[in-house]
Amino acid sequence: MSVNRIDLVRSSFEKKAGEYEAMDKKVSEIFGELVFDRAKMRKYLDTKTFNSLLDCIDNGNALDRQTADAVACGIKEWALEHGVTHVTHWFQPLTDGTAEKHETLIDYDGKGGVIERFDGSSLVQQEPDASSFPNGGIRATFEARGYTAWDPTSPVFIQEDTLCIPTIFVSYTGEALDYKTPLKRALKAVCDAALPICKLFDPKVTKVYSYLGWEQEYFLVDEALYASRTDLMITGRTLFGHMSSKNQQLDDHYFGAIPSRVAAFMRDLEFAAFRLGIPVKTRHNEVAPNQFELAPIFGEANLANDQNQILMNLMDTIARKHSFVVLLHEKPFDGINGSGKHNNWSLGTDTGTGLLAPGKDARGNLQFIILLVNSLAAVQKHNALLKASIVSASNEHRLGGNEAPPSIVSAFLGRTMTEVLRKLLELPSGTPVEIAGKKGKRVGLVEIPEILLDNTDRNRTSPFAFTGNRFEFRAVGSSANCAGALTVLNAAVADQLTSYKAALDAELASGKPFDVAVMDSLKPVIASIIDVVCFDGNGYSAEWVKEAARRGLDTRTCVPELIASYASPSSVELFERTGVFTTRELEARNEVKWDTYSKKVQIESLVMARMAINHIIPAALEYKSRLLKGIKYNLDVFGNLDGCKSERILVESISALVEDIRVKVDAMQSARTAAKEASDSYSRAMAYSAIVADLRELRKPIDRLEELVDNRIWPLPKYRELLFIS
Repeated sequence: MSVNRIDLVRSSFEKKAGEYEAMDKKVSEIFGELVFDRAKMRKYLDTKTFNSLLDCIDNGNALDRQTADAVACGIKEWALEHGVTHVTHWFQPLTDGTAEKHETLIDYDGKGGVIERFDGSSLVQQEPDASSFPNGGIRATFEARGYTAWDPTSPVFIQEDTLCIPTIFVSYTGEALDYKTPLKRALKAVCDAALPICKLFDPKVTKVYSYLGWEQEYFLVDEALYASRTDLMITGRTLFGHMSSKNQQLDDHYFGAIPSRVAAFMRDLEFAAFRLGIPVKTRHNEVAPNQFELAPIFGEANLANDQNQILMNLMDTIARKHSFVVLLHEKPFDGINGSGKHNNWSLGTDTGTGLLAPGKDARGNLQFIILLVNSLAAVQKHNALLKASIVSASNEHRLGGNEAPPSIVSAFLGRTMTEVLRKLLELPSGTPVEIAGKKGKRVGLVEIPEILLDNTDRNRTSPFAFTGNRFEFRAVGSSANCAGALTVLNAAVADQLTSYKAALDAELASGKPFDVAVMDSLKPVIASIIDVVCFDGNGYSAEWVKEAARRGLDTRTCVPELIASYASPSSVELFERTGVFTTRELEARNEVKWDTYSKKVQIESLVMARMAINHIIPAALEYKSRLLKGIKYNLDVFGNLDGCKSERILVESISALVEDIRVKVDAMQSARTAAKEASDSYSRAMAYSAIVADLRELRKPIDRLEELVDNRIWPLPKYRELLFIS
């Protein structure tokens, strides 16, 4: 490492290493203190207002203006006690980030002064400029009106001096322009579809919840080194860089002792998360050097997703206090693990029953099998759409290697569950069987009561793995908004459950006993999935790609092509049946996704070309000049070139690599110019997808030069520095 880079790192490390805010209270005493949760509602709201707000949250009933004013009054009193001076509607536009516009709480008092004012209208609705956010053509520049509307099911919270109100974001004409609105629609759809089935087993059930447990992977790099890498600052990943001699091949970082400076950052982050009611539970070193993970306790999907968005913002802010930068890009470093955000998904009822966990008896297991099998059928039927929900310009670099799942959505069940499903297919309907531990007659469920939680192994190459009481959707990227994948998954499952309930009703109408009707309606579904979407083998093998194609699974890897799946006829029908998206919303989202993809690749191409010309080639030529001077000195002193064979070989290699870089930069710039002139967003995205290969090719001579050029001349921090300084 050159001296200037050592000084940069040392100064930043000495400034902040080991600093953290000490916790002088138990977690239970500070948990949620910056959240207007039910305990705060009870304290700051009168009984009538409190009950009306809970009725809105739990049952979906509307709040009248008088109640909204009363809620706002209570929130204002609580917020002022915490030093709040501003309020914002906090929402999740199609930028993959969050948005907020801060307003002070003051208003004229009519007497020449000001007072703090916050009423129901400020709580319930605001009007941001809808044309300034990605909208896919729904809003033009001269049609700017859009609305944010309060989501009472996600509690109000405080960040520093600002009261944050979680909201949806819709256009003036009513279309969703955010991630939260379609997610809430999908959660309602899956509740509406699952509820009639659950009531067959327990009439007391009134609501079905979708749950999410996200696992956030991330890298930390020193702030000074980050600032000296233009590619990291602008694109979030290293566009070039030769692998370190030591990376993750010894597996010594995974679950290793957490470095003290990182632990200090983690403590601060957890403290801030606890105060905001985010139940972070797990922290550990991940597989790659300087890669880490944190995960919370499971939560209701809408709230859990909001908390993940809050946490990603917190991570960036708190990391800076420790002179770190958090990298949430899915593949910031080539050749080692990328970062995902595994979405652990399940369903449960308001009576406490986990619908994807084996039951305590035969009847409970029958319900479990219905939900398990139909979830798998939904994944199979909407295979391409689920993949479209997780692809992006950044995640495409991660999928398919270094423990990331492949770009084929299959489901891992494990040997036990696979055998159970096969045996259910073989049992004749109406066959009396003896249930383990009981005497009696049941139909078709002989193996189910013996299922135990976590009786399956894990398959790290499976994108959608059953892990005992939930499915783990492992293909979601670390920078993604979980709502994208959850919206599609819940909508697909809702549609499949509705279809299954119709088949079950037909069997029941024919006069069959309940257990027989359930199995007769389930068997065709089991038969359709067991040898198609279920796969327990090596997802990285070339044989699996061929086999998956034979089974009819989607094997495409081109991101723009996959995005188009959102607007395919089957997808449009799915979303319209479930009420999650309109056709116009789907078309607009495709436009946004294609445009975002094109712009990200365009930015990477511009950055890489300029760094190649302004950083890499000058360093290579400087080193070449030194070598040539040495060759000339050798010739002047000895009168021949016999003693400088190595220098001559290096000069020739550097010259060839520099020329290769120049040619590839010129070709990439020409391709970029042609891509910009494409007639529509899809064609443009397809043109830019070809440039991704150009980026990989341009990287090769640059990485080779890094091996050849004197380390004192090389202008940028290398992988060995970025990955091992913490």
